[in-house]
Amino acid sequence: MQKFLGIALFVLVTAPAAMYAQTVPKSLAERLGYARDAKLVIVHADDLGMTHSVNAASIKGLESGLVTSASIMVPCPWFPEMAEYAKGHTGADLGLHLTLTSERVFYRWGSVAPRDRVPSLVDSNGYFHLNWTAATRVDAGEVELELRAQIERALAMGVRPTHLDSHQYRLFENGKEIFQSALRVAHEYKLPVFMVRDWFADRPYLESSLSPDDLVVDHTVTIGPGVPPEKWADFYAQALKNLPPGVTVFIIHLAYDDEEMRAATRERDTWGAAWRQRDFNFFTSAEFRALVREQNIKLVSWRELAQAAK
Repeated sequence: MQKFLGIALFVLVTAPAAMYAQTVPKSLAERLGYARDAKLVIVHADDLGMTHSVNAASIKGLESGLVTSASIMVPCPWFPEMAEYAKGHTGADLGLHLTLTSERVFYRWGSVAPRDRVPSLVDSNGYFHLNWTAATRVDAGEVELELRAQIERALAMGVRPTHLDSHQYRLFENGKEIFQSALRVAHEYKLPVFMVRDWFADRPYLESSLSPDDLVVDHTVTIGPGVPPEKWADFYAQALKNLPPGVTVFIIHLAYDDEEMRAATRERDTWGAAWRQRDFNFFTSAEFRALVREQNIKLVSWRELAQAAK
């Protein structure tokens, strides 16, 4: 009798744990082979292809091993340089920074698709709009056409993207119809699209549009204009020290504070030459490397996430 009681007790104790394991889906961290409470970080550089300065600094960051991912702007003048780099560095984690705006006053770019086929996306001079305002009427069908044109140009020039994301978050912040256009394109090309769980509360259409197979990271960190230059490193250090479990994407912008970058961004300081030099200085520094080690943070890439999700 005592033997049977022991067996029954064992079943009662272990059954809930087994049931829990069956009902709770694995987190992204677990699918990558880490513990559920692991702290994983993608250090992601935006805007490659914008200028040579951006390209050079971003390549340096990627080759340091501390910047783990980046994305390329196909419509921009220096895209061919990054396409050439991608062909020769097939292991680099390079996505496409899908672009529908041209926000700089003196340094502009336009559509990859023929302009007469995407008239809602361009201004009277054929450039993408500086900004999307309440008066801007963007056609979601034209968005889809332009996104496909950007991806096809990248593929034709030898880029094999690991993921898709959105310049200035335009594809995510401007309504369900535009987001679903982007999602259709991502599904068609079988590429993960940058999506963050923290965004769902403010924009429920994001979550409702996703399929069970879509990758969703947990958190994102990006610095804003409210941080003074002298506090730049402090902002990032605190973010790393207070990092929650899960996958967090640090969105950074790299370039050198040189004559080319100052000229391209001279109408305002935000995301300008000095801003990007500060990002470069921190994310290629011994301080950042030490923080990653001290905080037991694992640096990962979009390529790893996509492979784990298969």
